[in-house]
Amino acid sequence: MLVIFATLAYFVIFVQMSALIAVLIVLMVLTGYVYWKDRSFDAIHKGMVEGIRPGIIPIVIFILVGALIAVWIQAGIIPTLMVYGFQTLRIEWFVPSIFIVCAVIGSAVGSAFTVMSTIGIALFGVGVTLGLSPALVVGAIVSGAVFGDKMSPLSESTNLAAAVVEVDLFLHIKHLLWSTVPAFFISLILFLFLGHTNASASLTTIDQTVQLLKENFFISPWSLLPILVMFLCAWKKIPAIATILLNIVVGSAMYFIQVKAVLFKQLATLMNEGYQSHTGNVEVDTLLTRGGIESMLPTIALIILALSLGGVLIETNLIATVLNRLSPLFQKTVSLIFFTLIASIGVNIFIGEQFLSVILPGNALKEVYAKKKLAPVVLSRTLEDGGTVINYLVPWGIAGSFVATTFGVPVLTYAPFAFFSLLSPLFSMVSAMTGIGVSYQERECINE
Repeated sequence: MLVIFATLAYFVIFVQMSALIAVLIVLMVLTGYVYWKDRSFDAIHKGMVEGIRPGIIPIVIFILVGALIAVWIQAGIIPTLMVYGFQTLRIEWFVPSIFIVCAVIGSAVGSAFTVMSTIGIALFGVGVTLGLSPALVVGAIVSGAVFGDKMSPLSESTNLAAAVVEVDLFLHIKHLLWSTVPAFFISLILFLFLGHTNASASLTTIDQTVQLLKENFFISPWSLLPILVMFLCAWKKIPAIATILLNIVVGSAMYFIQVKAVLFKQLATLMNEGYQSHTGNVEVDTLLTRGGIESMLPTIALIILALSLGGVLIETNLIATVLNRLSPLFQKTVSLIFFTLIASIGVNIFIGEQFLSVILPGNALKEVYAKKKLAPVVLSRTLEDGGTVINYLVPWGIAGSFVATTFGVPVLTYAPFAFFSLLSPLFSMVSAMTGIGVSYQERECINE
C-alpha cells in the first residue's frame, strides 16, 4: 500500500505525468504482485469487474454531462447565465459570491456534479473574463457545490453515509454542522480576502464580453427554463441521469426553435464533438469551446483504470487487512476519529471512488465506535469529512477528474483553493480534540 501511494505521488506530483498513465503503471505493478502472491488472474479479473461496477452510473452521468454542456452553450443557456451573472453579482466580491451561490443551489439540488456542470460553467466564464485566477474560481465553485451536496437531504453521498452507519438522515445532517459550519465560514473569509477585485478596471471588459455574447447567442429569460426544470427535478427527487436527459431534451428543443428547423445531424455532431465557439474573441472562444461526449472519454478511461485498481485492492483484502490491523491501535476517541479520517482519505487515494471511501471504513469501524460507546453520528460525520469531500482533491478520483475535465483546470492547480474540502477534516479533528459535537450513546439515551 505504501509503494502504491509513493508511486502515484511521485509520478503525478513530481514527474507531473498524466494521472491516467500513473494509475496504469500502479495497476501493472499491483497485478504482478498479486499474481506473485499466488492469486490467479481470474481473481484479479473478478476484482476489476467488481471495482468498475460502482462507477457505471457516474460514467453514464459523465457522458451525458458532456452532451449537456455542448447543448446548453449552443442553445444560449450558459451564455445567458453569464450575462445575468455579470449584471447581478457584485464584481468586486465575485469569488465569495459564487461560493455562496453554488452552496445555496447545491443544497437545493443535492448534486455537486450538476451544479458545477451547469451554473458552475457560467460562473467560471464570468470569473475568467474578469481576469481572476481560474484555479481560485474553480476552488470557490467546488467548495460551494461540495458544501451544498454535503448538507442536502437529496444528496446521494449524504444519504449513503447515514445508511452505512444506520442513523437517521436528518440527525446525521444536524451533526454535520459541527464541522461544516466552521469550514464554511473560514472558507468564506478566505474567498473574501483572496477574491476581491477592482470593479472599475473590469467594467470595460465586462461590457465588451456582454455585447459579444448578445451578438452570438440567444440571450433571453426563456433560456433560464432548463434551470427551472433542474430545480423541479430536484424537488421531485428525480435521479441524476433522468434529470440530465430531460435537460438535454429541453435544451435541444430550444436550439431547434431558435434555428427554426429540426437539425438532428448537427445536434448529434454537437453532442459528440462539443461546441466550437467562433466569436472572434480568443478569451470567449476558449471559455465556450467545450463539452461533447468525446471530451469526457479521457476522464472515463481514468475512472475505469482507477476503479479497476481499487477492485483488485478490495478483492485481495489489502485495504481490509490494513484497516483491521491498525484499528485496534487507536482506542482513544481523538485517535479513533483521526484514524477514521486517514482511512477515508486513504481509500480516496488508493481507489479514487468517494462512495467506497465511506462504505469501506464505515463497515470496518462501526463495531469499534460501538465498543467505545460513541454515537453512530460521530462516525457518519467523520466519514463525510474525510471521504466525500476529499475525492475532489484526488487527480485520479471520480470527482477530481470530473472537475478537471469540466473546467480544464488540473486538480493539483485548483486543490489549494478548494478550502471547504481542505478544512472539513481539520474541523472534524478540532471537534474530536475539544469534545464539541462528540456525543455518546448513553448521553443520547438520557436526552431521549
